[in-house]
This record gives sequence, structure tokens and C-alpha cells, in this order.
Amino acid sequence: MKGRLSQYKHYLLLLYFPVYLAAFRWLETVTPDKIHIIECSLDKYIPFMEIFIVPYLLWFAYIGGAGIYLLFRDKESFCRMMYFGMIGMTLFVVVSWLYPNGLELRPETFARDNVFVTLTKFVYSMDTSTNVLPSIHVYNSIGVCAALWHSEKLKDKKWLQISSSVLMVLIILSTMFVKQHSMIDVMSASILAWASYELIYNERWADFRDALQGARYRKKTVPGLFGK
Repeated sequence: MKGRLSQYKHYLLLLYFPVYLAAFRWLETVTPDKIHIIECSLDKYIPFMEIFIVPYLLWFAYIGGAGIYLLFRDKESFCRMMYFGMIGMTLFVVVSWLYPNGLELRPETFARDNVFVTLTKFVYSMDTSTNVLPSIHVYNSIGVCAALWHSEKLKDKKWLQISSSVLMVLIILSTMFVKQHSMIDVMSASILAWASYELIYNERWADFRDALQGARYRKKTVPGLFGK
């Protein structure tokens, strides 16, 4: 029984989501004394393109689908993906708390009225233009793509990994084209994702990762923190 429970202990990582979502909802209800507007001069050259609401919304299926697959099929990759996400989402909450921020990029009127504009208006109504730095849409898209590329279960499915990369790029672009994020949000999320990738996947940090779990360093492909 103990061995069976140990086999599924990675499921406990899912407990992070209720904590994160509670923190995020709390941030959305807080009215800070000042909101720092996150914009740069390059943002005004990026046009609003309602068609990009499609990859923006596909993010939810992308994250959820990859997470469910790795949860049941590749424990090690699932753990890597979760630790990657937990780093970024925790820092996002801290930044939003200490440095309340927001955008003033959303269009006030729309040149067309179609299904994509309707979907965009729906997203705007459900998600305020506050707490945007760094972009979790961008950060987690990179994290999921990295997990799929490093998954041993998918090493023979290059078409899926390439498709994942294409979708990741479209999602990143969508955050700017539907005016949900500034280029600053995207760049900060990308830099944070690079740092997290180095920590999670680079073998030079293997001894540090093992030390975090009190394990003796063992030279192997998958570090102890994420392994068996």
C-alpha cells in the first residue's frame, strides 16, 4: 500500500492550484492606492487583431490537455512542468501584491462586430486589465512546451512537439494582439521562463535540485527532485 501511494504522490502538486487561485482572486478584489501602468512605446505599433482571441483562448486547453496527459503518462515531466509553473505563478502573485500594475491598451471601440470581437469582449468582462506582470499566459505556455519537448513519452512524436511550439508562439503573440498584455509583460515572462528553464532542466543545477530534497547528488539524466 505504501509503495502504491508513493507512486501517486506527484498528484499532491495539484494542491498548489487552489492556493494560487485563491491568491489571484484576492488580488483581483484589492483596490491599491496606486496602479503602475505597464506600457512601452512599442505597444502602440502592435495592432489589435481580434482573430488572435482564438489562440489566446486555446491556452486553457493547451495547459489543461498537456497537464492531464503528463499527469497520467509521464510523472517526471509532469513534476518538472509543475515546479516550473509554481515558480512563475508564485512570483507573479508576489509582484502583483508588492507592485500593483495594469494596462491601458484595450480598444474602447471596435471597427468590426464579429464572433472574434464578441469573444474578446467576453474575455475583457471576465478578466480585468490589472495584475499583468509578468504574463502568466506567456510563462506557462513556455513551461508546457518545454515539458512536452523533454518528455520521454513523446520523443518519437516530433509532429506533436512541433505543433506545441507553433501554438506556444501563437499564444504569446495573441497576448499582445488582443491587448491583454504589454510587450513588457511578455518580455519579463520570457526572461523569467528562461531562468526557470535553466533551474529545472539544466544539468549544471542537478546537485542543487537534489540538495533541495535532502538527497545525495546522483549523476543521472533526470534529477532526483523530479525523478523516482
